[in-house]
Formats: sequence, structure tokens, C-alpha cells
Amino acid sequence: MNERDSAPGGLALVEALVNTLDVETGADTLDTAEGCAAFALAEPDVPAARVLREALREVCLAHAGHRDEGEGDFALDRLLAGAPLRVTVDAAGAAALRPVEEPPGLTARVAAAIAAASAEGTWARLKVCEAADCRWAYYDRSPAGRRRWCSMSVCGARAKMRTYRAKRG
Repeated sequence: MNERDSAPGGLALVEALVNTLDVETGADTLDTAEGCAAFALAEPDVPAARVLREALREVCLAHAGHRDEGEGDFALDRLLAGAPLRVTVDAAGAAALRPVEEPPGLTARVAAAIAAASAEGTWARLKVCEAADCRWAYYDRSPAGRRRWCSMSVCGARAKMRTYRAKRG
């Protein structure tokens, strides 16, 4: 549903993972071979990927200022605690967190992406649409960082129409 470009850098991975579930229809691309291949997941890894996806959705919902009554970032914190990462330093002296294992697992790739985005100041701009029937992840590129919906022309328009009808009715 997002009418804009995907998130920058490693956040594109996080955004894509959150958006593997269409909340409105219940369609889950992790149920397909193509969906699993996009994240280099084997069938036994799918349940853990779903748990990670929903913990990410909760944190991105909090980024948008809408917090469900769940554990949210604490659940994500517990999931990322086991991510095998190490600090690397390049020839120019720039430090980064990198997954230890090759090929890296999904949790380690997500943890490294979040760490890099936090350092760049972009992590909090990855949000989830406020529409309960959507919950699509999007990257907020608005100057003030206050976007509420993944798409103003779809979710935003629906919300504004509901508000208008409630006032008239």
C-alpha cells in the first residue's frame, strides 16, 4: 500500500519483513517458497521469523505514537539479544556491527540493520500505519516526521472520511 520508496539501507529489510503479512486479508508471504527465499529462510525458521516480524511491528507502531498494550520493544529486545554480532572497523576507521555467522541469520541481519539505522538517526522513522486494518510498515520521509498512514490516498483518506461521517452523523 505504500505510495513511496522503501526505507533506506538496512531498514528496507525490516520494512519488507513487517510487510510480509497483509493484516486486512491475513495473507502471509512467509507461507510461500518465494516469501521464504526473499529472506533466506528455511521452513523451520518461519515461526521464529513471524515472532520477529510481530515484535518489529509493535516497535514501529510505537514509533508512530501508537502503542498497543503488549510488550513491544521488550519482546524485540529479547529476540535481538541472541543475535550474533561483532564490531568491525574498515580501513577508514569507520566502525559497524556485522553478523558473526556466514550466511547471517535473519535475526542477526535485522539487529545489524537496526543498529546502523539507530546510529544514522533513521530507525525511529520506520513506522506502522495507524489504520487497524492495515498496519503496513512505511518509512516516514515527511519533514516533521509525523506521518500517520502508509498512504494518504488510501488509509489517510479512509480515516478522514470516517471522522467526517462521525461528525455529521
